[in-house]
Amino acid sequence: MNLPFALDLTGKTVVVTGAGGVLCSSFAEAAARCGAKVALLDINLEAAEKNAAAIREAGFEAKAYQTNVLEKESLQAARDAILKDFGPCDILINGAGGNNARANTTKDYYIPEDTEEGIVTFFDLDPKGVEFVFNLNFLGVLLPTQVFAKDMVGRDGATIINISSMNAFTPLTRIPAYSGAKAAVSNFTQWLATHFSKAGIRVNAIAPGFFLTNQNRNLLLNPDGTYSARAEKIVAGTPMGRFGEPEELLGTLQFLMNDKASGFVNGVVIPVDGGFNAYSGV
Repeated sequence: MNLPFALDLTGKTVVVTGAGGVLCSSFAEAAARCGAKVALLDINLEAAEKNAAAIREAGFEAKAYQTNVLEKESLQAARDAILKDFGPCDILINGAGGNNARANTTKDYYIPEDTEEGIVTFFDLDPKGVEFVFNLNFLGVLLPTQVFAKDMVGRDGATIINISSMNAFTPLTRIPAYSGAKAAVSNFTQWLATHFSKAGIRVNAIAPGFFLTNQNRNLLLNPDGTYSARAEKIVAGTPMGRFGEPEELLGTLQFLMNDKASGFVNGVVIPVDGGFNAYSGV
């Protein structure tokens, strides 16, 4: 990994939720390479430990913790363990999130004549699936913040970085629950920034555009590795004409983690999207 610029986080403890995944594991590695002690939280302990081991093998300090971001007791147990291992949290990266097929429609548009078996329309969406997606993305930010922000109050350079999405600006077809949930994350980022402004905690968010991850790979790539029809539409709507690379998020991450560079930046959602949000389609 080549970091965009130097940043000294020596002595800082960085907590990353969703750190078993592609993007958040790169966030954890970046923080570690800046000198931080990094706690990788994920419900999938094997994935988090694999990523933590890779960071340690590179000579940096990291440890994995099995954590369910939807269970406060699980988060409190992780917080207590991290306090013993690394000390109180200085920077919290709320990266846990995702979608669920039960909350998706099959097609972009509702066509009343579509009666083909297996077609999921808006009217067929599973309320439990929608609830799961909202909980994972919104409560998955709220609960970790409740648990870890208590230790951040009054600490120099205390920062919370949420991971929103370009879906929060303009919803994508087929995924109404995920788009709505990420819009809630962006709104909540602004709320938290205001709420914690007198406590010395800055709160901002990154809104990634389209990156190939473990969650979306099957949707965006055909078995032979070529782009799916949906991926072709995404790339066509991205002026830079490609998907992003995880390392292209790290400059924004470092900027937001650096209190000297972004000390007066609070309550913003920064798109990193290859121009997707700027393009009208014409």
